[in-house]
Amino acid sequence: MKYMTESIIRTLLPRRQRESHKGDYGKILLLCGSRGFTGAAALAAQGALRTGAGLVYLAVPESIYAIEAVKLTEPVVMPLPDREGMLCADSIPAIAALLPKMDAVLFGSGSGLGEGTEAVLLYLLKNCTCPLILDADGITLAAKHKLVLRDRPYTTILTPHDGEFARLSPPALPRGEQTAALARELGVVMLRKGHRTLITDGCECWENHTGNPGMATGGSGDVLSGIILSLLGQGLPPLQAAAAASWLHGAAGDRAAEKLGEYGMLPGDLVEELPQLLK
Repeated sequence: MKYMTESIIRTLLPRRQRESHKGDYGKILLLCGSRGFTGAAALAAQGALRTGAGLVYLAVPESIYAIEAVKLTEPVVMPLPDREGMLCADSIPAIAALLPKMDAVLFGSGSGLGEGTEAVLLYLLKNCTCPLILDADGITLAAKHKLVLRDRPYTTILTPHDGEFARLSPPALPRGEQTAALARELGVVMLRKGHRTLITDGCECWENHTGNPGMATGGSGDVLSGIILSLLGQGLPPLQAAAAASWLHGAAGDRAAEKLGEYGMLPGDLVEELPQLLK
């Protein structure tokens, strides 16, 4: 078992070169959000931006585009065809045009569980040639397609809490052993959230000790997914990107708790603490 620390993160993060431009720090795509879950997409995008992503593209269902465009200034917010407020099969041609330009993709944060959303997931599993993060609803949908997930030749990162993990594999072995075994079976990097978050590719395993109970609120996981996406886009290897993101996410939560207390802190407060950790 390995433990992520601030000193390790300093060695992993790419130095910002004076002669560089936004394209040098990752082009990343978020396929997130649905009617009623606009905050998930916004928080994930903000988490990515606050950890150094160069170009952030947020593609959302057309019916929530105006909300996201008002919420967010820095990302490129793009409307996609939708059905009942969720991405659908009609979204796929636009997604197909975006994918070749991207260094990493996030799917599932607040995306919903419609048939059209499932069609988008299957398209990504079969056609996305860069690292793909599946979060929240993306994990629930992927649990129905484990063979497709296992056969994907490119890196996939799953970020389940224990409830989502149980949809992939019923509880059996001790937590650490089961997490590593499923990561090996599916050929993925698994970030299993909890009091002690586990990050493993089935061979190497990291455990994170930052964070606090004040982070147990809707939206915190979306910030985490955005951080992972940002670090992937900047060139960190998938396992290290997930482990470093977990440490940064928890450390930001600890800073927020010191200032606001565990009862009053919000996921957006984690976003605001990230720059201080990366100075």
